[in-house]
Amino acid sequence: MTLEEYHRLTPLPHPRGVVYVKPGARGYPDPVYDLLARTVEPFGERALDLNPGVGWASLPLEGRMEVDRLETSKAALLALERSGLKARRALPWEAEEGAYDLALLVLPAGRGSRYTQLALLGAARALRPGGRLYLAGDKNKGFERYFKEAKALLGYGLVLKREGAARVALLEKEREAPPLPEVWSSFTEEVYGRTFRFFHLPGVFSAGRLDPASRLLLEALEEVEEIRGLEVLDLGAGYGGLTLPLAHRGARVSAVEDDWASVLSLRRSLEENNLQAEVYHSDVDEALPEEARYTIVVTNPPFHVGGSFILDVAQAFVHAAYARLRPGGRFYLVANPFLKYEPLVEALFGQCETLRLEAYKVLFAVRR
Repeated sequence: MTLEEYHRLTPLPHPRGVVYVKPGARGYPDPVYDLLARTVEPFGERALDLNPGVGWASLPLEGRMEVDRLETSKAALLALERSGLKARRALPWEAEEGAYDLALLVLPAGRGSRYTQLALLGAARALRPGGRLYLAGDKNKGFERYFKEAKALLGYGLVLKREGAARVALLEKEREAPPLPEVWSSFTEEVYGRTFRFFHLPGVFSAGRLDPASRLLLEALEEVEEIRGLEVLDLGAGYGGLTLPLAHRGARVSAVEDDWASVLSLRRSLEENNLQAEVYHSDVDEALPEEARYTIVVTNPPFHVGGSFILDVAQAFVHAAYARLRPGGRFYLVANPFLKYEPLVEALFGQCETLRLEAYKVLFAVRR
C-alpha cells in the first residue's frame, strides 16, 4: 500500500447515508459496529458516541437527534470530518456531565482494562438520570465482564442482540455515577545514562515500561549515529519512548502520533523532563508541514489497530519515511522478526540492512 493509497478516503454506502473510511481508522469493517448500527434507536434529544471510529454505528441517529462524538484517532477524525459528522478530539471520560439522553460505547477492549473502565465511567457520568447506554462488544474480548461493570455503574441492563461473537446491550442510568479518579501514571527508565520519568494516560502502547523493541533501536542507533543537532522524525512516537532519549542526545526531534492520549502523554513527559520536541497529532505524516524533511527517521511501527492485526499503517510508515528523508538520510525501523518489512524497504530504498537481530530486529536503509 502506497502512502497515497493509505491516505485516500473512500465513501461507503450506509443505510442512513454515506460514511468515509480509510486504513487505520476503526469502525469499518467491524461486526460489532455494524450490529450496533442496526440496533440503536433514538432516545431524547442529545446523543454521545464515545468510541465512534468512522461513525458507522451512530450514523442512524443523524437527523433524528443531536449527536456528539469524542474521538482520539486522527485517522478517524479525518474520516468523520469528510463524512460531515460532528466530532471533537477528546478522551472518552471528558464528556460533559449529565448532558446526554443517550450514549453509545463500542468497548475499546484492545486498549486495556483501565482505559475501558474509564470509558464506561465517562458514559455513566455523561448521561442524565434515566438516560440510556448502548454497549457493544465482542464476547471473546471481555464483553460479559464489562457488561457487569456497566450494570454496577448504571443499574438495569439487558443484552438486546447477539450475532456471532458480537453483542449489543442496553442499560438505563438509575444511580449517580462516581467521581472521575486520577488518570495519570508514570514510571522511570534509564536510557543513555539518564533516568527519564515517562508520564502516560491509560490505553497507550507499552504503558508502565519502555518497550524492549524501542530500547533495542536506541542501542543500535547509539552505535552508529552521532545525532546531536540532526533533524530526526519519530513516526508513531507514542508517549515518547524514542523521542525523549533522542532529544536528550541533542537531536531536533519531530514526533507524530495518531492517538490523542499518547500525544498528551508525550507532551507532558517532555515538559516534566525539561526536554523539547515538536509534537503533532497526525495520521502518519499528514500533519507535518509539506516541505518538512529529515536526516534520520526512526519508527517502532504499530501492527494492531483496535485489537486487529493490520499492516497498512506500518506500510504507510515506511513510505512516509522515504518521502520525508533528504538524500543520504537514514531510516531505522524496529519490528518483530516475523514481520516481513524487508521487501518493502528494499523496493523503496534499494537496499535494507539488518543491524540487530535478537528478540526484535532493527532494519536500516539509506535514501540515495
